[in-house]
Amino acid sequence: MFKYGIDHLTVDKVIAIAKGELKAVITEAVKEKVNVCRAKVETMANSDAAVYGINTGFGPLCDVQITPEETSKLQENLLITHAVGVGNPIDKTLSKIMMICKVHALCQGFSGVRLEMIERIVYFIENNILPVVPEQGSVGASGDLAPLSHLFLPLLGEGEFWVKDEILPAKEVLANHGLEPLTLMAKEGLGLINGTQFILSHAIVGLKKMEYLLDLADVAGAMTLEGYSGNVSPFKEELHKIRPFKGNLKVAERMRILLKGSQNVEDTSFPRVQDPYSIRCMPQVHGASRNAFNHLNELAEIEMNSVTDNPIVLSETEAISGGNFHGQPLAMALDYASIAAAELGNISDRRCYLLLEGKYGLPRLLTTAGGLNSGFMIPQYTTAALVTENKSLCFPPSADSVPTSLGQEDHVSMGSISGRKFNQILGNLDKIFAIELMYAAQAMEFRRPNTFSEIIEENFSIVRSKVAKLEEDRVLKDDINILVTMVKNQDFKVA
Repeated sequence: MFKYGIDHLTVDKVIAIAKGELKAVITEAVKEKVNVCRAKVETMANSDAAVYGINTGFGPLCDVQITPEETSKLQENLLITHAVGVGNPIDKTLSKIMMICKVHALCQGFSGVRLEMIERIVYFIENNILPVVPEQGSVGASGDLAPLSHLFLPLLGEGEFWVKDEILPAKEVLANHGLEPLTLMAKEGLGLINGTQFILSHAIVGLKKMEYLLDLADVAGAMTLEGYSGNVSPFKEELHKIRPFKGNLKVAERMRILLKGSQNVEDTSFPRVQDPYSIRCMPQVHGASRNAFNHLNELAEIEMNSVTDNPIVLSETEAISGGNFHGQPLAMALDYASIAAAELGNISDRRCYLLLEGKYGLPRLLTTAGGLNSGFMIPQYTTAALVTENKSLCFPPSADSVPTSLGQEDHVSMGSISGRKFNQILGNLDKIFAIELMYAAQAMEFRRPNTFSEIIEENFSIVRSKVAKLEEDRVLKDDINILVTMVKNQDFKVA
């Protein structure tokens, strides 16, 4: 059981809560903490002293004081006016993760929203009542204003929910559950829509996917090495201990494990002094991508256990209007991770190309019937297109900033775009690795009767369970799509 506002949240725990595999609760101690903070907000709301967002307007209107009677309308207007997202809806899982992360932040007792509001969000999570959130419109400071506004408009009976794969008005869905729309009180609009949960949810989903793809990159690379009859000496532990980057050490160790017991790598039929970089530098390249993954994972874990709204309520008289909502810490790391993910695709494409050259016992284009047949010539065009698309997605949005809110918000992170692009790149990796696995399995056919390591033989069999050896030209699109689905479903054994 996970306790909101108390326990430490991780990527795996968020995913488990979202899947319903881990129960998350609000304890009595946390309820008390939330209520105490709420009392502080109510004291400030009824005070003559101006406190940003509690009894004042927002952004450049922070110098306009609001009466206690106008407070509810002020907060309601905030959500309504900020719900200006455009584009396709984000995946339903992302909406759910956003709510989980927001509840955990609100339960830490610095945001000042009522317990009733938090419990309603928890009800949405537990009953899969998932708001419809457009993918575009956030600049990543003051956090993810537009996406979070769409996420929480349904609390008021506005906006829309997913019901299975259908989009329905929020009022209709609430009525079906016997729920009345809530009325926002002082500070609650800000507490809901200030924050980085849109950026964070994309980081969480991307990290979970990249974790598998990093391991799959090693497996695909090892299978290509087997097909290429490559050299295993570049993976020796002694070599990497004298340049001990954590990622490099990890990949070198994995390559030793993946290739252990292979009869094929002991075959000296095709001797050479050294392999091309895409074979022998896998620890350095894959390892660098692992280092970037580790950095993003570390920062995302800090963020998901942080309070990122504004202002932060510290006492009955002090609410600090700071910048915890600014998405730059995640935005820059997401851009770094995007480059790291793209590089996994770049080196995979190069390995695909190597297998087509017709060297070291392999036929050109991996077919013995070349001429009449083109063999595997063309799928590498697809990997080339995908890696170039990924390169174009590597422009760092965090390096850009467009001032908003009449200059009050004069530097923004654009981290929402960083998060979306990160996941686009990872989606392209599914396809690139599918093609490399197809190529590697074909190349391995030409190394028989040699045997491979147990895990490589297992993955070879997984490919062959769905995709046959290419003897004569056939439509390869179907084979590629099957393997892409297998990669997405994480059907390959990576450890």
